[in-house]
Amino acid sequence: MKKIALSLVACSFLNLSSAFAQEIKVAGHTIMSPSDFGVTTNKRSWNAANCTVTATKPTKIKESYKMLTGKRSLCQNQGTQRIYVISNGSDRLTLTLRQYKDGYAFRYTIQNMAQDEKVTSIGTRFHIPASANRWMQQYDGPGYEHFFPLCPGGVSPEGEKVVQWGYPALFELNKGDFMLISDSYNPANGNNGTLLLNTPEDRNTYALKMFGEDEAVNGVWQSAWNVVITGSLSDVVESTLVTDVADPCQYEDVSWIKPGVSSWIYWAYNHGSQEYSILKEYVDLAVDMKWPYTLVDAEWDVMRGGNIEQLCKYAVDKGVMPMIWYNSTTNWTGQWAPTPQGLLNDPADCDKEFAKISSWGVKGVKIDFFSNDTKETTDYYYRLLSSAAKNHMLVNFHGGTLPHGWQRTYPNVVTCEAVHGAEWYNNNGRFTNKAACHNATLPFTRNVIGPMDYTPGTFTDSQHPHITTNAHELALPILFESGCQHMPDRPDTYRNLPKKIKQLLSELPSTWDDTKLLAGDVGKYVVLARRKGNNWYIAGINGTDENQVIRFNCKALKTKAKLALVIEDTDNMPAGEKFAFKVAEEPFLSKEDIQFACKPRGGFVIKL
Repeated sequence: MKKIALSLVACSFLNLSSAFAQEIKVAGHTIMSPSDFGVTTNKRSWNAANCTVTATKPTKIKESYKMLTGKRSLCQNQGTQRIYVISNGSDRLTLTLRQYKDGYAFRYTIQNMAQDEKVTSIGTRFHIPASANRWMQQYDGPGYEHFFPLCPGGVSPEGEKVVQWGYPALFELNKGDFMLISDSYNPANGNNGTLLLNTPEDRNTYALKMFGEDEAVNGVWQSAWNVVITGSLSDVVESTLVTDVADPCQYEDVSWIKPGVSSWIYWAYNHGSQEYSILKEYVDLAVDMKWPYTLVDAEWDVMRGGNIEQLCKYAVDKGVMPMIWYNSTTNWTGQWAPTPQGLLNDPADCDKEFAKISSWGVKGVKIDFFSNDTKETTDYYYRLLSSAAKNHMLVNFHGGTLPHGWQRTYPNVVTCEAVHGAEWYNNNGRFTNKAACHNATLPFTRNVIGPMDYTPGTFTDSQHPHITTNAHELALPILFESGCQHMPDRPDTYRNLPKKIKQLLSELPSTWDDTKLLAGDVGKYVVLARRKGNNWYIAGINGTDENQVIRFNCKALKTKAKLALVIEDTDNMPAGEKFAFKVAEEPFLSKEDIQFACKPRGGFVIKL
C-alpha cells in the first residue's frame, strides 16, 4: 500500500502562552493551518491562530472491536491522540486530534455552555490544491442522492452555481495520492450533521456549514468527528476510520441483530404493497432463494385482498422475517405523500407501534423521507433507532442522512440509503446512461463510510431501462456493502436465472470478514474482493461505454483456494436459459495475474 506523509507540526510554547503552530499536511500540501481551527457561539468565539493554546502529551490509542456489518468483522483502532485547550481569556475550547496511519480525525468540545448559548458556526476549513481531481456530490437536501461526478477545479459538470457539497468528498491531491473527507458522531450527543460548503469566492477552500444553531446537552457541546482518510485508493476503500472514532456499541446484547438478504417489491411494482397477492409472491421468493427477509414497502396500510397483520403471519409461517415501511412524517407529508404517516413522531406512539408490529413477527423497519440534518431531526433518528432496539428490530433509514459511524454504536442500523441507487430507474431516465460510471465511483466515495442501500441486482427493467450487462448487475451485491441487501427484481427473474447464478445469490453474504481493493480507477473500473469465512467473492465492473481489459492479481488475499467459479458476460444464450452468462469452474493460481476483457458497462464475479 502506498503511504502518504501526514505531518502534524507540534505546538511551540513561549512564556506562559503559545501560538498554535499546528499544520496538517497531506501529500506535501497544507490542508489545514492554525486559522482553520475554531468555533463560534452566540456569546463567544475561538480561533486557534489568535488564542492561547496548551497541549497534552501524545497518547496511544490501541483497541480491537467487532463489527456486525461493514468491511470486516474485526477492526483495529490504533493511532495517536493529542488534546489541545484553546483559551480565549477564561473561555476554553478543547480540540481533540487523532493521527492514524490512514488519516486523521478531530473534534471540538465546550464543557461549560450557558443555558441560552448556541454554537453558530464551526471554523473548520480544508484547502485543496487547484490542480486536484475531486469527486463530489451536490447537496441540495434533504437526502444525499446525487451523482459523484469528477469536478475539475471544484466546478460541477451539473452547474457552475453549486456551492454546497455533501459528504463524503474524494480528492486526488497528486497522482495516486487521495484524501476523503467525511464525519462520524453519536446521535445521542445531539450533534448536527455537517456538509461541505464550497464558497463562490474560492472553489478550493471548503468550509463546514451547519444545518442550524447547535445546543449543548447537559451543558456540554461536542462536534462530530471530522474524519480525513488519506493514502492510495486501496487505503481509502479499506479504511474503517469512520467507525474507529465512533463510540463503542451501546447494546449489551446484540444476538438479536441478524443482517441478511431481503426480497423487495417496490422497484418492480411501485404500488405493489397495496396488493396482498403480490406481497405473498415476494415472501415465496424469499423462501425459494433462502433469503431471511422480505420488505413490505409504502402503502401497506391501504392493502387490498388482505392486511399487513395477515401478510406478516404468512411470512412468519414460511420462516421469513418481515420488515415494513414508514413515512417519518417530517418532510414529504400530506395528501399525496406515501403512507402510513404520523405513527412514529410522538415517542409514546412510536414505542406502541413498534411493540405492536414486533408482536406480529416484524424484525425490521424502513423509515423514509426525513428533513435536513438539523438537531431536531438527529434527535428523531436517535429516538427511532432506540425504540427499534427495545423491540429487537433492524433499522433502514431512507431518504435521509448518511450512516455517520452509527453502524458501530447502534448496530441495528444495518443500512442507510443516502445514495443515488437503482430505485432511480423508477423516477426518471437520466440514470440509464450514467449508472455504469456511477457504480464504478461509489466504492471510492459513498460506500467507503458505511452501509449503502443501493438495492442492487436488477436484470430486467423498471420504468426506465438499464444498459449495464447481466454480469455487471450480478457484481453489484458483492461490490456494494450493506448489512441488509434488498434484492429488487421480479420473482420470475430470479427463478429463471441459470442454476449457478441463482445458487450464488441464494448463498450471498450480507456481512464480511475482510475487504480488499484489487484494482480500480474512479468512475472507470473497480475490482473488489470480500471474504466470508474461507470464501472470497471478487466483483469487478467496467464503468465506461467502451470495451476495457481489466487486470489485477489476488496476492493480497493470501488464499489457499484451488478452484474458482468464474461468471462473466457472453453473447451466446445457453440453451434453455433466459439470461446470458458465461459460467465456468476453473483452477485457481493465486500468484498469476488475471485479466478480463469486459464489455462496455460489463462486469464479472469470481468466487474462490
